[in-house]
Amino acid sequence: MRERIEQLMDEVKKASPTGAEAIEAFRIKYLGRKGELKALAEDFKSVANDQKREMGQLLNELKKNITAKVEELKNAGEEQTSAATGEDLTRPHGDLPIGARHPISIVRREILDIFARIGFTVAEGPEVEDDWHVFSGLNFPPEHPARDMQDTFFVEGDDRLLRTHTSSVQVREMEHRDPPIRIVMPGRVFRNEAVSARSHCAFHQVEGLYIDKDVSFADLKQTLLYFAQEFFGKAKIRLRPSYFPFTEPSAEMDVYWGLETETDYRITKGTGWLEVLGCGMVDPNVLKASGIDPEVYTGFAFGMGIERIAMLRYQIGDLRMFFENDARFLKQFTSVS
Repeated sequence: MRERIEQLMDEVKKASPTGAEAIEAFRIKYLGRKGELKALAEDFKSVANDQKREMGQLLNELKKNITAKVEELKNAGEEQTSAATGEDLTRPHGDLPIGARHPISIVRREILDIFARIGFTVAEGPEVEDDWHVFSGLNFPPEHPARDMQDTFFVEGDDRLLRTHTSSVQVREMEHRDPPIRIVMPGRVFRNEAVSARSHCAFHQVEGLYIDKDVSFADLKQTLLYFAQEFFGKAKIRLRPSYFPFTEPSAEMDVYWGLETETDYRITKGTGWLEVLGCGMVDPNVLKASGIDPEVYTGFAFGMGIERIAMLRYQIGDLRMFFENDARFLKQFTSVS
């Protein structure tokens, strides 16, 4: 039996079959149910007890050598095929699942497309800003609560901070561009708030700015009505008086959502009206701070949270779902990407 095992070891060592079929035939010859190794296992039963230990070790060594030889031949064959075809045969097999855009990206793109159709271009700016572009240049008084570290993330040892709104981009654009200016500013902003179903320390905004001669509040209303019709399919809006440091007069825009379903009653608190964004005429002090003559030019600005708009569009009840990267949640948006 020893001689047969040594003979097979020598055969295995010298064997060099090529091609998938030849390699499989080699494997079956030695490792198959009727192969050489199976026959030796049957012969092993009649080996004397004092030789079983030694013969068992030789059989195990033979099996390891054959298995290693088969793997070596297969790898060599794959490398030759890969070199000939230029394909990576080690990559996972099968179709990859179809990906989807994130709902925030879907809504962001749609909002920008709507305003692009009426002449607004996209402007962007840094997320780490200074006090001037976030507060002072936008008419925030020194005692305004937004300047408190309880509301804003400040960079330690510096007067820089994480922007709390994309209005900082408005200031940068007004400083370096002459009117007319017609821009929308998408981006991520940061507030020092606890994470919950309705708030988050980081979220996304889209703001708009239009500055030119003779821009009026009527222009603002018509622009926002166009947006409501295009995005929500709603033809009825209202503007309620509000306050923002950088606009005067200021307003909140509501769209008439309706009261057709139980969900409509819930999200509008039974009124049928739903708050969508803030807006107003650019305060003359803001124009003057950026070097634009408020006696010649006027303008309007507006801003909305993309997460809020997406929650309304897709009836999502928890803001945190946008940030958890749950594949089950994201998969629902494959068809709308």
